[in-house]
Order: sequence, then structure tokens, then C-alpha cells
Amino acid sequence: MNTSELATAIELGIDTRITLAAAGLLFLLALLLGVWKYEQIRTSPDATAHIYVDIAHRATLLYSFATLLLAVFTELSSWPTAVNLTADIVVLIFFVAAIAAYIVHGLLKDTTNQFHGQTGKIGTNVSMIALIIGEVGGFAVLFAGFIAGQF
Repeated sequence: MNTSELATAIELGIDTRITLAAAGLLFLLALLLGVWKYEQIRTSPDATAHIYVDIAHRATLLYSFATLLLAVFTELSSWPTAVNLTADIVVLIFFVAAIAAYIVHGLLKDTTNQFHGQTGKIGTNVSMIALIIGEVGGFAVLFAGFIAGQF
């Protein structure tokens, strides 16, 4: 089977294709954030980028690869496309929200710890509980679909 025939034989679900596209976009964003980080390192007297520029770059790299993992579990899940895509989107919303917060703090250079003074506040607690439920729950749905379909 040649490459063209193999590509035709492998039909990825729309949920997987959307998740792979998200992984690609996150990786591209990570590379661009790396340029921003390098520019700050290059122009800084102490050769460092702001901590949240560094965090945005590193986190986005990690989230891009985590999104590839989501795509694999999505493709191998036995759940309906709508269930898989919903789980993917929930996780991705929290990934992107975290990245956006890191970018904002990097642009503003307003803190070195976004949680300083925020612990114990209801809004912070609710946000973190939502993040935990969204990310862990979203992946748990995909993983359960994988287990159900593969074992």
C-alpha cells in the first residue's frame, strides 16, 4: 500500500480532526510565544524573559502535546462523536484560558505569581474547581471511551 492509498484508507473522525487542528494551532502559538520569549531574553539586561512569558511559552508547548494525546483517545473512543468532541472542547477551553491568562500577565508584567493574594477567594476557588472538573472530567470521558472500545 503506497502513501496515497494509506491516507485514503485512514479516515479520521471529525472530532479527531478538529482536535488535531487545535493541537497544531497550539503548537504554532507556542512557537510564536518562543519568539516573544527570545526577544525579551535578547533585550533584557539580565538575559531573562518575564516569568509569565516563559510560563506561557512552556505551558503552550505542553498543552499542544497534551492535545495530541486527547486526539488519540478521541479517535480510539467508542463514544459518539458529539460526546468526544464535547469532552475535547471542554478541556481545550481550559487550556486556552490558562494560556490567555499567562499571556496577559506577560504583557502587563504585573505579577510573578497570579495566585498571590487570590487564595481563599471565592472566585479563584470556583475557577480552579471548574478547571479541575473540566480538564480531569473531559479527559476521563475520553479515557473511559477508549477503555470501553478497546477492552
